[in-house]
Amino acid sequence: MRVEAGGIHGRRRLRHERRRSDYAGWMSSPGLVLASASPRRRELLAQVGVEAEIAPADIDETMEASEAPVEYVARLALGKASAISDRAEMAGRIVLGADTVVVLGEGRRAEVMGKPTSHDDARRMVTSLSGCSHHVLTGVAVVDGDHHEVGVARTEVRFRTLSADDVEAYLATGEYEGKAGAYAIQGFGALLVESIEGSHPNVVGLPLVLVDELLESLGHRLRDFA
Repeated sequence: MRVEAGGIHGRRRLRHERRRSDYAGWMSSPGLVLASASPRRRELLAQVGVEAEIAPADIDETMEASEAPVEYVARLALGKASAISDRAEMAGRIVLGADTVVVLGEGRRAEVMGKPTSHDDARRMVTSLSGCSHHVLTGVAVVDGDHHEVGVARTEVRFRTLSADDVEAYLATGEYEGKAGAYAIQGFGALLVESIEGSHPNVVGLPLVLVDELLESLGHRLRDFA
């Protein structure tokens, strides 16, 4: 697996034999299942006309001691998609899994931020991100029967310098709940962000271009499900 400089993506491929016509794919593609309860991911798919079936996966999300952030989000994305794909009622369905984290710092000193566990934890995260650049990593996995594709998108985000009042005002919105890094760029969190480099949908929670490319590797496109 690789993550390309500039914040695009990396992917791991498996060989596959599926072929399709670009013009007839919509006639034969099975439904798309999203292995996530995230309303942001559902809304991003809806923006391109895809109404996915929602089937949240419940897996252990503990990060392994020696695991790099890129490996971590890739493993969770595939674990979520596989857990749903393995269900008997999902036979013949294509399952999409994703996992997003915020990474502050580099190397062994890097902090991986998932969803805040409390108001105080959210305050700590937002305060830590103030005036700094960080990376948003989203692992994406597409499972189609015995075949799968996995990739990771990376976007660099820089926060403006925030006062204590700025932090408290943002936390008062409650928007931080359930958000990696305790902020939502598509909402009030946009007021915290000075700049981004890379995919905006990735920061929201689902890099649509990467999803489309992984699907294409398995003989499909997002437009097939619209």
